[in-house]
Amino acid sequence: MIAKAVTAYISHPDCLKHEMGHYHPESPQRLTAIEQQLETTGLLARLYRQAAPLVTEQQLERVHSHQYITEIHNASPQSGLQYLDPDTAMNPHSLNAALRAAGATVLATDLVMTQQTVNAFCAVRPPGHHAESARAMGFCIFNNITVGVAHALAQYDLKRVAILDFDVHHGNGTEEIFGKESRVLLCSTFQHPFYPYCGAENRHTNCINVPLPAGSDGDVFRKAVTDHWLPAVTAFKPEMIFVSAGFDGHREDDMAHLMLDDADYVWVTQQIKAWAKQYAQDRIVSVLEGGYALNALRRCVAKHVAVLCNNENN
Repeated sequence: MIAKAVTAYISHPDCLKHEMGHYHPESPQRLTAIEQQLETTGLLARLYRQAAPLVTEQQLERVHSHQYITEIHNASPQSGLQYLDPDTAMNPHSLNAALRAAGATVLATDLVMTQQTVNAFCAVRPPGHHAESARAMGFCIFNNITVGVAHALAQYDLKRVAILDFDVHHGNGTEEIFGKESRVLLCSTFQHPFYPYCGAENRHTNCINVPLPAGSDGDVFRKAVTDHWLPAVTAFKPEMIFVSAGFDGHREDDMAHLMLDDADYVWVTQQIKAWAKQYAQDRIVSVLEGGYALNALRRCVAKHVAVLCNNENN
């Protein structure tokens, strides 16, 4: 099948309705800023736009317990906010937003695996990589990227899938869900010590966790990727690559203390594309995680997407 476009762009208006208070950094404005930048740069017209579907219970239960899924449905409030942890709350629209954020990764997987697109970017919220199999935390309700990976393993019988996570926070939920899954390689860079205060111990052999001290710049980040991720990916030879794309390590983002810049996100995306071309038939599904400085977020996501869709002049 001939692809309609190189890159799918998957989102949904429901993801804008999830709000945790006007003060909260994980805000609807994140998605608005991204889409405005893609429009301004002309990238949006080059993308295959798709609406994120609601994830099914079967798809969720591959990575979350039935009891937890039921608890989240029951926690959905009729009005106001229901807190799941001190940082994570649900309003009356949050359940549908979370279901669509997870469903986006399933659709992205299907589009890429059936060659309707070469790769995909999921502009969704709430983010996912802190959500464990039976626990919401860190702004995350369902672990979106693991839902997509589990779908790829189950539906398409893939044997080797890599998750590459460059968010400033360690994806503890992703590690908890897949830490003993030999078909999954998880490579992660993150500030340490920092929330969620884990990951540096590297307990699982399929997890290449690279903690970075506060103040680390692009040179330190690139060396970590080259020295640790590259050998692991080369040895693993993934058939598909998923990206937990967090942009909160940017020097403009005051939620953390790394000193990355726009060029570092372009560079790491180029590396991932090269690995996907060499091993994974170009298959990449990228999913938005963190990034709270809106100007940096909009620029870096647009540049990330530009690399994915072979339009790096933007």
